[in-house]
Amino acid sequence: MGSRYIIGLILLLIISGVYITITFENKYVRIEIAGSTSVQPVAEKLAKAYMEKHPNVKIDVQGGGSGLGIRSVSQGIIDIGTSSKELKADEKKGLEEYLIGKEGIIIAVNLNNPVNDLRLEQLRNIFSGKITNWKEVGGADGKINVVTREDGSGTRKAFEDIVMGKKNKIRSDAIVQTSTESVKLAVKQDPNAIGFVSLAHMSADVKALKTEGIYPSLQTVADGSYKIQRPFIFLSKGEPERLVKDFIDWVLSPEGQKIVEEEKIVPAK
Repeated sequence: MGSRYIIGLILLLIISGVYITITFENKYVRIEIAGSTSVQPVAEKLAKAYMEKHPNVKIDVQGGGSGLGIRSVSQGIIDIGTSSKELKADEKKGLEEYLIGKEGIIIAVNLNNPVNDLRLEQLRNIFSGKITNWKEVGGADGKINVVTREDGSGTRKAFEDIVMGKKNKIRSDAIVQTSTESVKLAVKQDPNAIGFVSLAHMSADVKALKTEGIYPSLQTVADGSYKIQRPFIFLSKGEPERLVKDFIDWVLSPEGQKIVEEEKIVPAK
């Protein structure tokens, strides 16, 4: 078998492979979603369920934070942006908002921390640095290590709006983490740490505190008695069309909202 023949055969196989790949990819219609890392897990579950019903659709879900989601959908880079914070007036321009659910923000401490309940004022003073030792709020003698999310995080923005207010800032020496899971890991590893994480991400390896005597749950978020909560929002640039509209409509349908509830999010409908 001559070398020319072998080279020709290899080239033919490569060309055929590229053709098959392109043809295969072109069978799918894609939806690109990005934004809040808190919304990401439920968006992934919704995408998976929708794709099972629509085999010709591929939905790619990424995180990056609420700020990135808002900017990217505004610029037309993605089809759907996700946010876990209310949008400012200047952020709303040209965007359509779809509330898919509401979620509680949990105050999380280490499992060995004896504190079980904190008032909003105590939380404000802890995160601003006015209270620096656990013994000041009924805990053991030890420096409080505050863990927070980065600027642009929807979880942080909601926490600042509800707990900190306009006049109080999170202490400058707080440990900054870039995802809900990394906040939880930091709290898990440090007996003196305190942080905030989404209800959907809570697990048995950290302890959720009551706030004002109310324990965070789907029921207390739904009835409004648990005050530290925020919206989960889908965003589109203008009115969504065709497939994007169909997906959003399905998310807001009873079938989609059931999945939202299964992910520990209070359904919008």
